[in-house]
Formats: sequence, structure tokens, C-alpha cells
Amino acid sequence: MAISESTVAIIGTGNIGSRLAADWAAGGQDFLLAGRDQEAARKIAAGLDGHAEAVSVDEAVDRADALVVAVWLPDFRQFIAQYGDRLADKVIIDPSNPVGPDADGNYRKVIGEQESSGQILAGLLPARARLVKAFGTLSAPTLSAAARQESERAVLFYAADDDAAGDLVAGLIQAAGFDPVRVGGLDQSIRIEMFGDLHEYGALGRVVTRTEALKAI
Repeated sequence: MAISESTVAIIGTGNIGSRLAADWAAGGQDFLLAGRDQEAARKIAAGLDGHAEAVSVDEAVDRADALVVAVWLPDFRQFIAQYGDRLADKVIIDPSNPVGPDADGNYRKVIGEQESSGQILAGLLPARARLVKAFGTLSAPTLSAAARQESERAVLFYAADDDAAGDLVAGLIQAAGFDPVRVGGLDQSIRIEMFGDLHEYGALGRVVTRTEALKAI
């Protein structure tokens, strides 16, 4: 399934959803934009030169072939529980990081140290849905600052079990202004989640180019 043959959507108008929307629009990618706050979705879409169509979450689920669900992990679980079999045959793109604030104002994992939100969510989806882990390896400010770097583009890592779904997401990463690098299947998701060795807020610690990325993986 190529991007040109697919309807894609972002669900979520927070930091990641809104930054990704701006990156896609700058790259000429058309998409649906939805969130709990439909007025916020309309305001964001209005500033994206006609590339975004603000719709309800229900409409995004019905119309889109691929959905970036840019929400916190508990909300992602709730989304899957609510829409269930309506997600079958769709590509579900997971940028989530399984973290929350601790008593000191820092972030901590909210699942087991060796657990991955990507694998957890894949296990909750209906059998024919295909999850791809992507768009969560960089912070929201870096998604804006590093898009369409001159000379050599910055990398966004992704993980996918399904080759066709992975290829579609690689195209969406390119549309956002980054170079896609696949780290493997969903069993590698933990590496590209916060605190993982390939995350900006993990052992990697920074934005990298393809040359550096291939050495890191």
C-alpha cells in the first residue's frame, strides 16, 4: 500500500500530533486530523495550507487506512478498546512512550522495565491490524527543529513486523522531512522508546543521520 493510495490520519492534537501535522504539511502530505478537542483540530488544520482536514475521531477511524495515534499510553489503550474491530485491516502507528511524571518532576516508566508499549499495544489490536512503532524517538521540539535538515537528513527510527506497513510508514517519515531507518520487528520497539538505546532521551541522546544510525543499530 503506497502513500498515494492511502488515506492517513493523525489522532491527537497535543505536542507530537501538532508537530507531526506541521511537518507533514510542509512536506506536501495530505491527511485527516482528529482529536477529542475538535476545535483545536480545526485551528491547527486551518494553518496548514489545505493539507489537513479536521474531522471527528469516528470519521478518521472510518476513512483512514493508516492512523498515527498520538496520545498517551492509557488513552491509546482506551482508543483500542473503544474502536476494536473497526481497526482491522488498518495500519496503526504508535509514537507513544510509556512514561509518566515522578515525584521529582522527572519521567519514569509506567510499565515494566523490560516491557515495550509497542508490543503491549500490538497485542491489544484485532488480528488483522498492523502496528508500526514510529514518530516517537524524538521530542516534539526536535521534530520541528530537525525536519528537512540540509546536507544529510536526521533519522527517525521505526519498527514493524509487516513489510508493507513498514514501507508505508517509511514514506510518511520521509514526507515529514526525516530519513527512515528500520530497527527490525516490534520486538525491537523498546529500543526506540524513551530510555531505550536509540531514543533522543536514552543512550543515543541526540539526533543522528543515517550514517550514524546504521552504526548504532
